[in-house]
Amino acid sequence: MRTLRDVPIGETAKVVKLHGEGSVKRRIMDMGITKGVEIYVRKVAPLGDPIELKVRNYELSIRKADAAMVEVEE
Repeated sequence: MRTLRDVPIGETAKVVKLHGEGSVKRRIMDMGITKGVEIYVRKVAPLGDPIELKVRNYELSIRKADAAMVEVEE
């Protein structure tokens, strides 16, 4: 299983499934990360957290813990 956390800088990945429970999963979905969406990894902060993404034509920063809950296809 490959997660959004594992996607290298400069690559695009397609969301396959969201893991997590209740409010955490709902928060990720509210940010626009849903099944079938393509996500481009723009950059990673110097200490590794957070990750800056481009989702649905806007930029988004999320924590690595949240990125680990998003399963993507290779």
